[in-house]
Amino acid sequence: MDDALDGLSEFLAVARERSFTRAAAKLGIAQPTLSQTIRALEERLGVRLLIRTTRSVSPTDAGERLLQTAGPRLDDIRAELEALREQRDKPTGTFRISAIDFTVDYILWPRLAPFLAKHPDIRVEIAIDYAMTDIAASGYDAGVRLGDVVAKDMIAVPLTAHSRFAVVGAPKYFEQHAVPTIPQDLTSHRCINLRLPTYGNTYAWEFEKDGQELRVRVEGQVVFNGIFQVLNAALDGFGLAFIPETIAAPHIEAGRLRRVLEDWCPYWEGYHLYYPTRRQSSPAFALLVEALRHRAS
Repeated sequence: MDDALDGLSEFLAVARERSFTRAAAKLGIAQPTLSQTIRALEERLGVRLLIRTTRSVSPTDAGERLLQTAGPRLDDIRAELEALREQRDKPTGTFRISAIDFTVDYILWPRLAPFLAKHPDIRVEIAIDYAMTDIAASGYDAGVRLGDVVAKDMIAVPLTAHSRFAVVGAPKYFEQHAVPTIPQDLTSHRCINLRLPTYGNTYAWEFEKDGQELRVRVEGQVVFNGIFQVLNAALDGFGLAFIPETIAAPHIEAGRLRRVLEDWCPYWEGYHLYYPTRRQSSPAFALLVEALRHRAS
């Protein structure tokens, strides 16, 4: 910063107060120190700014001009700096998160709702996205995916302890079709597919038992690109569905769906919130992460 600006705040205080004594008290400095600072400013500018008498202090023409022009601008700068300090102390910001619809409804929103109510200056934009999106390149602050598919160069924060899928069908479907006992039986069943945008293929159902891993590609009458539509089709009897256990459970308990191949459905690493290691953190983002973090009950 230009040395000529040194002492400007002190000059404005004296010019406004019309008193070295009151200005020194307001600034919290000694009066002799204040007087020396003003003299040094006048010497650097090469012009007198204040008229001093034994009874009063008043600005010269040059001092009055400086008071009227620089004074409001310095006030604006102070106000903006104070606003920045308040922003530091008062969490604020807008954050974009990429996630699939299931995790939004069952994981994110139940935690976000009370958090956002507590922090009205924090905004969150959630994009429903089944693709393996490059969150950094796409302008997202974070994403939500199963832990085993999160890239190793990302910071991953657990949102759930684990995750498990279930193969389910409506009772009326099983009135006309045999119950599958091994994953290979699914190839002779009508199944409801989920198409993933990243590769354009339908999702291959994943199974594991006694160390044996299987991926089965199924066929059926309908294909969706959202898990809740897959659920609805299963409830309507259009075939078997492979859906998160969490959204299937209420319907299983109510008898609207029947679960099969349970011993073939493994537990997977839970869902994680992930973001780039190079992301510049902020108090607001740190609060958001902690609000979403899974805590064992």
